[in-house]
Amino acid sequence: MCDLDHFESDRQEYEARGLITRKQFGALLGAGVSMTLPAVANAVAVTESDVTIKTPDGEADAYFVHPASGAAPAVLVWPDIFGLRPAFRQMGKRLAESGYAVLVVNPFYRSKKAPTSGSGGATPIQEVMPMARTLNETTHLSDATAFIAWLDQQKPVAKDKKVGTQGYCMGGPIAFRTAAAVPGRVGAVASFHGGGLVTEAPNSPHLQAAKTKAQFLIAIAENDDQRAPTQKDVLKQTFADAHLSAEIEVYAAAHGWCPPDSRVYNEQLAEKAWSRLLALYSKALA
Repeated sequence: MCDLDHFESDRQEYEARGLITRKQFGALLGAGVSMTLPAVANAVAVTESDVTIKTPDGEADAYFVHPASGAAPAVLVWPDIFGLRPAFRQMGKRLAESGYAVLVVNPFYRSKKAPTSGSGGATPIQEVMPMARTLNETTHLSDATAFIAWLDQQKPVAKDKKVGTQGYCMGGPIAFRTAAAVPGRVGAVASFHGGGLVTEAPNSPHLQAAKTKAQFLIAIAENDDQRAPTQKDVLKQTFADAHLSAEIEVYAAAHGWCPPDSRVYNEQLAEKAWSRLLALYSKALA
């Protein structure tokens, strides 16, 4: 899963280092409050809607946003452990304004409709961990297959372009497994402060992802790297052996630095990660 039990100590450490201010942190504590992301240059007009998607296990609620005209490459977004909420809607809309048809899903639909965290990224981890424990390799693969099949039925999705997928925190390994579930359809995979990408099990997400033909972007939090210093090397070697393009970098930020409602949101490094995501998609989904 994720090392989210360390969030408070990480917040204190990064505040002391000047990477997040107490004022900024305090602004994130309101329920569902998210900071405003920088505007997209030359943003396209978008259409957004709440949708329901049938899966083998029920009906999943999700947010679908896409350019208002034409067909665009599809992107499937897996939120972090705090689930689908205003911050991730904002991130999905921003990506759509950059020219993509974006589906942001509620990975916990079996347990609860979104929003699944009362205070967004400031929700106590104990409140959401039980839902996270209901997910596993089987649900990852099943949901990924259903969500991409749904995307391919939508008129705003360009069927002649590969699909991208990105995951945050627990969504990182799910994004890896999305590529494994539909290897002929997924062309790009991004993981931001992903937890559990590398395990000792034969079904480790990184081993499954290495059997695909996707291109990868893996942004690792500094404190995650400190706790598992060999993971980046394993990832680099695995993807090199598989002859897959993989940009793997450790960011000087805490686990959870990308969502704007996170306790340790770091705008500068979140923007760097976002720019690398757009670079990946511009190549792999063109």
